Amino acid sequence: MNTLRNRVQLIGNLGRDPEVINFNSGNSLAKFPLATSEVYKKENGEKVTETQWHNMVAWGRNAKLAEQYLKKGSHIAVEGKLTTRSYEDKGGNKKYLSEVVVNQIVLLGSK
Repeated sequence: MNTLRNRVQLIGNLGRDPEVINFNSGNSLAKFPLATSEVYKKENGEKVTETQWHNMVAWGRNAKLAEQYLKKGSHIAVEGKLTTRSYEDKGGNKKYLSEVVVNQIVLLGSK
């Protein structure tokens, strides 16, 4: 049951090419935004599409996979865990950022 406590599964499209950082230690980090969309109809029959943006963070093998195969518009499925971190902006204000730390990436669609 512990594996269900903090688990996120999303299917969507990349909003831009992954930003990849390769460290001297040999480890890699990839960051990219993922858009997920939901389509529904209002009571009057009008079709509405709502898009949510999610910050993805991939490490190691998943970062290498992202660097090699993902690009803006790629249709993927990801599984990971939701994390929140804080930082101070240039003005000294505390900001919070939610991210999905990716455990698995599945490439969807055709090449």
